[in-house]
Amino acid sequence: MLNLLITNGLVIDGSGSPGFFASVLVEGDRVTVQRGDVSHLEAARTIDATGYVVCPGFIDLHSHAGLTILGEPHHDPKVRQGVTTELVGIDGISHAPFKSREELERYIWLDSGLNGYPPLPADWLTVAGLLDKYDNSVAINMAYILGNSPVRIWSVGWDDRPATAAELQDMKSVVREAMEEGAWGLSTGLDYPPGAYASTAELAELAGVAARLGGHYHTHTRASLRSKGLLAPWEEALEIGRGGDCPVHLTHYRQSASGVGSHLDYLGLVEDARDEGMDVTFDCYTYPYSGTTVTIGLPHWAKDGGPERLMAALNDADDRERMKKELSRDRLENNWLTNFTQDQNKQYDGKLITDIADMRNQDPADALFDLLIEENLGISTVGLGTNAQTLYAFVSHPAGMIASDSILFGEYPNPRTYGCFPIVLAEFVRAEQHLKLPEAIRKMTSFPAQRLGLPDRGLLRDGFKADIVIFNPDTVKTHATKDDPKHYPVGIDYVIVNGQVVIENGENTGALPGRSLRRGRAST
Repeated sequence: MLNLLITNGLVIDGSGSPGFFASVLVEGDRVTVQRGDVSHLEAARTIDATGYVVCPGFIDLHSHAGLTILGEPHHDPKVRQGVTTELVGIDGISHAPFKSREELERYIWLDSGLNGYPPLPADWLTVAGLLDKYDNSVAINMAYILGNSPVRIWSVGWDDRPATAAELQDMKSVVREAMEEGAWGLSTGLDYPPGAYASTAELAELAGVAARLGGHYHTHTRASLRSKGLLAPWEEALEIGRGGDCPVHLTHYRQSASGVGSHLDYLGLVEDARDEGMDVTFDCYTYPYSGTTVTIGLPHWAKDGGPERLMAALNDADDRERMKKELSRDRLENNWLTNFTQDQNKQYDGKLITDIADMRNQDPADALFDLLIEENLGISTVGLGTNAQTLYAFVSHPAGMIASDSILFGEYPNPRTYGCFPIVLAEFVRAEQHLKLPEAIRKMTSFPAQRLGLPDRGLLRDGFKADIVIFNPDTVKTHATKDDPKHYPVGIDYVIVNGQVVIENGENTGALPGRSLRRGRAST
């Protein structure tokens, strides 16, 4: 007997092809798609999908949920959007491997405003050990990419200096071992120390190791290079790909809110590289707001040595004055803060830094520095980071896919955390018609699966894994906004992960069928 039979739905299989009416059969954790009469089939349960689209589960190639999902395994903000698989370890910030728990916990502390905390103590050190934490313990599937920051910490340490030849060989061994334990490639976040201290040549060497084992280079580029030209950060990424003979994926790719240059320059860079024969893709999020740890705006020298050095700089009068001079006014004036844990500071959640400074009768920079001390670095920031007028061109471009860059904490998180995927269906497809529905679904399913190399997800094909979304194309919508971000979408009524119903009639069933998806190993 079948576990589940989904009938009368419009099947859009993730390939980009037009939809067709068929039934989807789920047996164990695999699917079969069958056209025609299925009245002779017996199933433990049947879902009548009349008026609904049945498609593969959405795959998010940029998520900061790798730690927070361990404490909140039902993962409602994402699974209710239809997300069934996420890539974690992005921005160069992955949480394995480490030589000691002390080093791991120091690293968690440094970037806690971006990735949060797991239930402590963190009780793994290897990539395999972290991946084991996800198996049948979380709502969705978790894929892992190796960040270059832990690779640098392992071999070079926390300091801003070039790697020696011996250290570079050691780093290459770390990448190779992580890939063998299931990582899907190498990520960088070249605005986040200590990974930001890596040179172009170092990264090309490491990317080459990942490429030879079937991985790709996934990068948040080096913003400091913009002084050399508008596209210089992304040109460096392509140089790394060429040097390592490695596929390149540009993450949260978009034109900045300042509108400098033309969005066609950005897209042309990707198109020219692809015409050259490079394997280059990108993802973008679907709201105009950026989001990260507030410490990203502090200079690299203040983090040279790790989180203790940053705390010392925040407490030192001379260092504070130096940081004030280097801190951009935009970061002080156009960003709101979230994720306050101290009772006396919760009143500031969702407010602009300048408004918080007025409430505290302080200079904005001093207010920010003091709050970072009080909150032990764990503050997140959101601001206008993308040109909303050209965002559609990135969302609809054939080389691009959708990714949320979701940060899963705070009372006023970026609204994309709750609405990234449904806004594609409701706004970019239905209302504005920048995309046809089958192509939009391809960008959220088979295309990211192809980028990773997932062999049996991203399509509704016979024998593929039963990750399925059932949504109403006429009513699907998100109400998540800047001022009121924590809203689950409507119109996504069923989400199925590995054959188990996780969202039913829009509500979480409590099932935890997620698995770690390890490169080089058959899904089990």
